[in-house]
Amino acid sequence: MVELRRAQWIPVGVILLAAVLDLATPTDVTSAPLLMAAPVAAAPLLSLPGIIAIGALSMAVHAALAWINGTFGWHRGVANQLTLLAVTVLAVLIHRALEGQTARTRRARQVAAVAQSAVLPRPPSRLGELRIAARYVPAEDEAMIGGDLYVVQDTPHGVRVMVGDVRGKGLGAVSAVCADLGAFRHAADEAEDLPRLVASLERALLREGGRRGGHERDEGFTTALIAEFSVGLDTVRVINRGHPPPVLLDAGGRAAVLEPSEEAPPLGMSALGAWSAPVDTFSFPPGATLICYTDGVTEARDESGVFYDAAVRLPHLVRHRALTGDPATPAQILHLMIEDVGRHTGGRIQDDQALLALHRPLGVHE
Repeated sequence: MVELRRAQWIPVGVILLAAVLDLATPTDVTSAPLLMAAPVAAAPLLSLPGIIAIGALSMAVHAALAWINGTFGWHRGVANQLTLLAVTVLAVLIHRALEGQTARTRRARQVAAVAQSAVLPRPPSRLGELRIAARYVPAEDEAMIGGDLYVVQDTPHGVRVMVGDVRGKGLGAVSAVCADLGAFRHAADEAEDLPRLVASLERALLREGGRRGGHERDEGFTTALIAEFSVGLDTVRVINRGHPPPVLLDAGGRAAVLEPSEEAPPLGMSALGAWSAPVDTFSFPPGATLICYTDGVTEARDESGVFYDAAVRLPHLVRHRALTGDPATPAQILHLMIEDVGRHTGGRIQDDQALLALHRPLGVHE
């Protein structure tokens, strides 16, 4: 907002520069072409009255300079005045065209936001004692729907979670996301354990790939992290299918990467062979936060090509937050992390980012 306000002074600066150059140069040198640039510069920066005011000011300054130089005549006076008037009208037309394009973009973003909330609804902020936060950061501002996903569901077997990344972009990826979410929501309640849940997801992806046909039938897959919290939140069981491993932050701000004990391929590739995916069990002590994310975070690179390391950066972020205020909530941790990734990449978001934070509060005694 501050930068925009500063930019709005550019047309006035152009007029002042034209006046200075005209007064500092011989009388046979005119600054009229530079004055004509002022209304055009105002078109994307100012309102309609502001553009008209800049055009009128340009004409007034040109007339005053021509009168001072004694050059106000048909060729160098009236003709330039008519040209300035025409340029001002052109700037008004450009402004109206830009306003129409902005309105269309705004409507498209609103539709995309509604579609995203329908396809990928935000999980509840709390399930029992578990505190939850989620964020989705698209790689492109206009494309708010992508192939990254997260879902949290309270089930008879405990709270179950999935974070995933569908191969590909566009409507095909959105279709696969819908299939993943629908299969998870059904199987999460029915499957007695995580292997059965994963098998159900695998079958759903194969059916979806068969319906879509083409390369998606043979090459469509989803990297996925499926987690299940015990009823008392003492442990978290994880199956990792080719997804970036999550980071566990303890109450003291120390980070540990929950690497899988055995590598397994993404979901949707069982047609190429059969693989086993072990269930890894990790302690989830009071005050701990499990942070899951997609490869838009892990593959974010700086100018030197260095990848972002969440396990290294997160302790610094939460420690700074604890020193400057209260301990960070799950939502604040994700906010700090997204800002840190942006600083690491210099604002160049290379892929969509889906992030999920799940926090077990400290008990009364702790």
